[in-house]
Amino acid sequence: MDTMVQHATPYMALLVLSVVLLVFHVMLQGFLATRELGSGWNAGPRDDGQKPKSALAGRAERASLNYRETYPAFVGLVLALAFYGDVSGWGLLGGWLWFVCRLAYIPLYLAGIPYIRSLVWLGSLLGLLVMIIGLMV
Repeated sequence: MDTMVQHATPYMALLVLSVVLLVFHVMLQGFLATRELGSGWNAGPRDDGQKPKSALAGRAERASLNYRETYPAFVGLVLALAFYGDVSGWGLLGGWLWFVCRLAYIPLYLAGIPYIRSLVWLGSLLGLLVMIIGLMV
């Protein structure tokens, strides 16, 4: 097997899992909004600007938006690590830190738990920083 392919494999697995998490965010948000507003709203053009009013649907939407704020940075970093290398292993560690924090963030946000949720969000940013360090060492 080609050395680059062997090196890139754990990063590609992490990238695929991050896409699964992205789809989960979208599906959760859509499910909760549709449960409140109905399938007609979901299937329609949504021109009226109607939004779900429940706290849970709003939290799911905000958690999804929050995920998508750092997601492009994660994708860029994980691809850079896969293609340029991560001799120290710090980049992969940072990627997993970002992913685990993003995963933990969902139930914390949906439950409305303050402070801990913010610390987990900071942990995901720390994961991105560690990925950057992995590219530099």
